[in-house]
Amino acid sequence: MSIEIRPVTAADHAAWLPLWQAYLDFYQAEIAAEVSAITWQRFLEPAEPMHAALAWQDGRAVGLVHFIYHRSCWTVGDYCYLQDLFVADGLRGDGIGRLLIEHVYAQARAAGASRVHWLTQESNSNARQLYDRIADRSGFIQYRKLF
Repeated sequence: MSIEIRPVTAADHAAWLPLWQAYLDFYQAEIAAEVSAITWQRFLEPAEPMHAALAWQDGRAVGLVHFIYHRSCWTVGDYCYLQDLFVADGLRGDGIGRLLIEHVYAQARAAGASRVHWLTQESNSNARQLYDRIADRSGFIQYRKLF
């Protein structure tokens, strides 16, 4: 299996969108088309802290990762938040998720970030098996207030 991970370009929208929608479906989430369109544009804007990459296999996009750099009061280097990670159904467990995370690790190191962090649902046991091998659990619990 030959997988190439590369940052998205404007020409990749048609490949990214079905993966993005499948990711939203996986989490039973609905996002307005306008929000997805703005998100896509942010990935293409060099001044934005938001980034995206796709995993390609035989000319077909099979996974995506989105990550965002942000400041921290605890370090000089930015943190890198890995916000979204998705591998197409039927290809999970083949190492594509790990390659996407390692891509983010490499990008974050090159950008001088001091850490990569992310969240997942407690019930996402398959993904957590990978995460437990390649990262450290923080011990923190997330709280939020939606507006």
